[in-house]
Amino acid sequence: MKRILAGLLLIVVALVAVIGIRTMMYKPETVTQSERFIFDADLDKTVATLARAVQFETDSTDMTRPDFRAFLDFLATSYPGFHATMERVELDPVTPLYKWQGSDPDLQPVLLAAHYDVVPIASFIKWTYPPYGGVVEDGYVWGRGTLDNKGALITMVAVVEQLIADGFTPKRTIYFSFGGDEETGGKGAQAVADYLNTNNIRLAWALDEGSFVLDDIIPGLDVPVASINLSEKGYVTLKLVATSGGGHSSMPPRDTAVGKLAGAVYRLQKNPVPGGLTGVSAEFFDALGRHFSLDKRAIFANRWLFDPVLTGILSGSPSTDAMLRTTTAPTMLEGSPKENILPTRAVATINFRIHPRDTVDSIIEHVRDAIDDDSIEIEVNREFASPASPVSDSSGPGYLDIQAAIRDAFGPIATVPGLTIAATDARHYAKAADAAYRINPFQITGDDLTRFHGIDERLSIDNIQAGINFYAALIGRQ
Repeated sequence: MKRILAGLLLIVVALVAVIGIRTMMYKPETVTQSERFIFDADLDKTVATLARAVQFETDSTDMTRPDFRAFLDFLATSYPGFHATMERVELDPVTPLYKWQGSDPDLQPVLLAAHYDVVPIASFIKWTYPPYGGVVEDGYVWGRGTLDNKGALITMVAVVEQLIADGFTPKRTIYFSFGGDEETGGKGAQAVADYLNTNNIRLAWALDEGSFVLDDIIPGLDVPVASINLSEKGYVTLKLVATSGGGHSSMPPRDTAVGKLAGAVYRLQKNPVPGGLTGVSAEFFDALGRHFSLDKRAIFANRWLFDPVLTGILSGSPSTDAMLRTTTAPTMLEGSPKENILPTRAVATINFRIHPRDTVDSIIEHVRDAIDDDSIEIEVNREFASPASPVSDSSGPGYLDIQAAIRDAFGPIATVPGLTIAATDARHYAKAADAAYRINPFQITGDDLTRFHGIDERLSIDNIQAGINFYAALIGRQ
């Protein structure tokens, strides 16, 4: 017995030692940086230009509005150096493509992108300042599109305008694409990708919106985190259709169409698409975990032991669960037009955001297995379905340039490779690029999360300067 206890004690001591050593070795890379990079552009002018840009009602629900053309004309008037220097191609009425010729034609070109269309305003919700007012107050520019995504567009162009005035020319050719219909699918971005592919122009990398510098948003993390996203989820919507004989609600059968449909939706939600810490999800949490306190780092550093526990914890929050798997979201229900009529057809609409490990077909197969009812029909409109975009290299030159520019602008903060859980124009640009990355160079807090597509959208003047610094540092490396 003593030998058994001694053996167990030895195993425990060895286990603790292994966990401790792995935890101590599991730490963020050392970044040596003395001070932030500040680019000398006209901040006041950039703030005023963004405020004016907000006033163009480029509402994505009505692409015929004159504001779209007026915004592009305003851009040309505000930044004459940019437009005089660039070769401009109009492939789509609302999405211009600009080319800044580099001095070395042997270098692969890159693309910087942003969009200027915005989501509509809910008329019944009151904003602190008018949503299209472009008010500058309390250290912010207020209005729809400041965060998503006119702020990035204006800071980007302001930097190029100043660089041209300073006599700078990049070594590699840089393309600029400004989408006018990102919120409705990005046909303009698709036209840009088609144009590049048709003309045998292969981008080294593209950069578009996707994430931000997250400050005090991730629980337990006291350092800002810049998530440079390597991919974005795909998209498919399925309809589950149940049928029955219908009739009067006073004489219902045991199994109605609504009852069968409800059972199918319940089983589907109780059986989520399998996920886990693999691929880009593993990259994200492996890089992020290094910045937590020692006790939490011990879990991330020893996934060989704690992986089931860690996966369970991450699955418990909608935001982190979305990083682990394809999400399942029932969003719409259809049934009878009247409360006393049994419907002959009941429909549930289920939206899936597809993780890079999955496909549209694998999701359909999962749904068939999960609902386990041959009487339920599954309808899919493949025209509006799209796979997840390819996963870009987190050690490639584009990622490293973007990472360095983020640190130039924000200091030695945490930078991690991530996954965009919504859709952006980057999925189209990726078709013409060796890699596509996604981040907005602005620092946000939890208070800002509800402002995206919500009320009181705003961008701080400090963030406008940070965006200027980022794009100047990034372009200066090309």
